[in-house]
Amino acid sequence: MLSGMEQHYLVGLDLAGKRVVVVGGGTVAQRRLPRLVRSGAAIEVVSPEVTPSVQAMADAGEIAWHRRPYATGDLTDAWYVLCCTSDQGVNIEVAAEAEDNRVFCVRADAGSEGSAVTPATGEHDGLLVGVLAGGEHQRSAAARDGLLDALREGRIADREPAPAGVALVGGGPGDPELITVRGRRLLARADVVVADRLGPRDLLDELAPNVTVIDAAKIPYGRAATQDAINDALITHARAGRFVVRLKGGDPYVFGRGFEELIACAQAGVPVTVVPGVTSALSVPAAADVPVTHRGVAHEVVVVSGHVAPDDPASLTDWSALARLRGTIVLMMGVDKLSAFTAALIAGGREGTTPVAVVQEGTTRAQRVVRSTLDDVAADVAAAGIRPPAVTVIGPVAGLVSELDGEKP
Repeated sequence: MLSGMEQHYLVGLDLAGKRVVVVGGGTVAQRRLPRLVRSGAAIEVVSPEVTPSVQAMADAGEIAWHRRPYATGDLTDAWYVLCCTSDQGVNIEVAAEAEDNRVFCVRADAGSEGSAVTPATGEHDGLLVGVLAGGEHQRSAAARDGLLDALREGRIADREPAPAGVALVGGGPGDPELITVRGRRLLARADVVVADRLGPRDLLDELAPNVTVIDAAKIPYGRAATQDAINDALITHARAGRFVVRLKGGDPYVFGRGFEELIACAQAGVPVTVVPGVTSALSVPAAADVPVTHRGVAHEVVVVSGHVAPDDPASLTDWSALARLRGTIVLMMGVDKLSAFTAALIAGGREGTTPVAVVQEGTTRAQRVVRSTLDDVAADVAAAGIRPPAVTVIGPVAGLVSELDGEKP
């Protein structure tokens, strides 16, 4: 227990293979255990009861669970102890035994009463960041979060510039806050960014002045950068020793031609990192209060490209089979041919009264939603002036929004 001007000594412990005892199996232990498991420690939990998540760790063999109360002698041969019970008396007893055995002990209920304190921790690109604030847990957590945000956004440099190569980064559906943490971190380290029109454009304004931005916008049926030109830009800049981020909307591998770009780079000998993104096929409907699945309503989700019409010889989709499904169809890039798609589904047996929701520029400030039925949606979308990018959801889930107002769908 510290006093006066003394401070904790922050240290990293190698607990791999070493016996660690956790007394208590409630929510506090549930929070602490995952990082201990990752350390490779031989963890033993002593508690009459545990949460379902802790039991799942025991069932998976990640920890050993002694299903009983704590007893004197449980800390024999332990290297580290955590008191996580809600019983102060038990925690005092455990801490006393730890002191007698010269084992460092954390008391989750009263940090200053133990011989060790767990810092507020977080990870960033191989760095483990830990902050101690003399037992002021909210302050240490706030400082940790600020440090991690600064590292992830590139406001604090943590390493040498990224090595030459390409990162295919899924930027998410449009809201800049929906890019993944790893995607944002790599974007902050880029020398060159090859950006799609559908990527999170607001993030480009955060790039350093020396970063080269290449517009690879593929505006439908308008001015477009060919795929060969995009591939060439990625390869040329990477071979010149630059770190190139290919910033794409949604997920690179969901109708995003990401694998084509991976193949081109691989054949050119350029190393590639793939960062999955939040696909607009699922996130855009969610932003418009449309769950693509719902218990008792939809047991399947099919994501379909609307790039070519149902009767186009280039179409790879069996529209008659889709029409027979009872679940959810998510149609991407299908606004201009919507009447052809709805006609094909109705002709295949899908009811014309099937609910439909069309979401334009989902998750952004410009989001617009049209709710209709399979019979009427093409006309309603045209009347509303809906334009790409838009996601169309067909199926009973598109009508569930009425339940938010207490109505039956």
